[in-house]
Amino acid sequence: MSIYDYTVKARKGATLNLADLKGRVLLIVNTATGCGFTPQYAALEALYEKYHDQGFEVLDFPCNQFGHQAPGDDSEIHEFCTAKYKTQFDQLAKIDVNGEGEEPLYTFLKEAQPDEKVEGMKNKAAMAMIAKISTTCKKPGDIKWNFTKFLVDREGNVVKRYNPTSEPASFEADIAALI
Repeated sequence: MSIYDYTVKARKGATLNLADLKGRVLLIVNTATGCGFTPQYAALEALYEKYHDQGFEVLDFPCNQFGHQAPGDDSEIHEFCTAKYKTQFDQLAKIDVNGEGEEPLYTFLKEAQPDEKVEGMKNKAAMAMIAKISTTCKKPGDIKWNFTKFLVDREGNVVKRYNPTSEPASFEADIAALI
């Protein structure tokens, strides 16, 4: 299996065949509109604007599994993101990233990159706190919280996983290297 074998639900009931994104660098993120990490939308948009014309896409999957911080339907989430953060990348349909109902794409992503590196005392402390309150993280490799990010190269290889505390600007060099 490769990332290009997956089809996901887009907003408004459409589907997105990931094979249509062959040759593009992808950043896949599970998001929430009411999370402490929600301001990362601004940095995600900045990366999107900077690299989109060079073959970069952000795939935004709202997820309500962590503290119920993604309330609302897909249209309400999209409206929030475009109004508050001026996002131009589209939000896909709301999904689960852990557990029995998890999106198959996320099963694949977690198997491809099961570990996320956490650097710095502040980030380690934040992730330790998250581990205590995350009720859907049941097994190794599970997503711990909102704004976990996966970087996929132009050939569809899942090359990196970034934890929620990783600010998008901190891995811009990784994106640029793949562009």
